[in-house]
Amino acid sequence: MTALAHRQLPPTAQDAAIARTSGQRLSRFARSNRSLSLRITDAEQEQPIELPAGAVSLLMDILEAMAAGRGVTLIPENAELTSVQAADILNVSRPFLIGLLDSKAIPHHKVGKHRRIRMEDVMAYKERIDRERETVLDQLVADAQEHDMGYSRK
Repeated sequence: MTALAHRQLPPTAQDAAIARTSGQRLSRFARSNRSLSLRITDAEQEQPIELPAGAVSLLMDILEAMAAGRGVTLIPENAELTSVQAADILNVSRPFLIGLLDSKAIPHHKVGKHRRIRMEDVMAYKERIDRERETVLDQLVADAQEHDMGYSRK
């Protein structure tokens, strides 16, 4: 992973509470999808900063995850991942991921004997299989409704 990746382990109960409160306060302003100016106060210094809309949205996601007690990992889109890292992101075993790479379901390249996978390729694969799963689930529900298997149409 690149040096730009950052991992924050699950927060303490106190940090989760702070994240919850901060997220609630920030959410009123974050909905506008515009940059925000914040005033940072530390000791006797006060400093304004401006956050771009994308950073505000990302900050809201981070605060939401922390408030729920989950750790957060930020990985830049252009990061190159090892097979272990990519498997972790997809929540699959490394051997399963290697099968995906060998079948060209996910593009990769080799650095020496080691496979490297671009983060954006991992996320594109994840989005693709999520869409496919959603389509299959929709079809299963439609079939169950058609055969009156306990699912009613509303």
